[in-house]
Amino acid sequence: MPRRVAIIQGHPDPAGGHFGHALADAYAEGALAAGHAVERIEVARLDFPLLRTQADFETGCPPDSIRAAQDALRRAEHWVLLYPLWLGAMPGLLKGFLEQVCRPGFAFRYAARGMPEKLMKGRSARIVVTMGMPAFAYRWWFGAHSLRSLERNILGFIGIRPIRETLIGGVGGLGAAKAAAWLERMRSHGCDAR
Repeated sequence: MPRRVAIIQGHPDPAGGHFGHALADAYAEGALAAGHAVERIEVARLDFPLLRTQADFETGCPPDSIRAAQDALRRAEHWVLLYPLWLGAMPGLLKGFLEQVCRPGFAFRYAARGMPEKLMKGRSARIVVTMGMPAFAYRWWFGAHSLRSLERNILGFIGIRPIRETLIGGVGGLGAAKAAAWLERMRSHGCDAR
């Protein structure tokens, strides 16, 4: 059954051309070939301020670029987030984008008592992280702490599940055959919209 997919390219370089951009392209190719609808959000090309106060987060009016991203994410049944690991976490620009997008009233609603209501239920996600270190080192030595935080404290908090992950290590030294294999894997994930 065709699904609506939103691809969030979280690399902060607006020029593109990185392996993460090729991975996003491959995912989109697979999804479109299988009949899924795809919308892309290029975070590096959006103009938005960083949130600095609780009042801005809770009651501020998001800029037009963020409202357009929210509309795309609201329509999507599956989110794909791609980003490079920088200093052990997602780039700051992507974190700033998620803070802008996942505001109360859009992603969750404060409840009178207890836990906030999750407004993004019924959606799934795939997180694709590229890194220079081996992926097993990030997962086992460093505990994939920033990935776990994204899964639990952002996506899980707003109701997205299941959340699948793809960790690609050693990207600076990937040969042509390994890079092609990763791109084919992304096409396959796109075809399945998972």
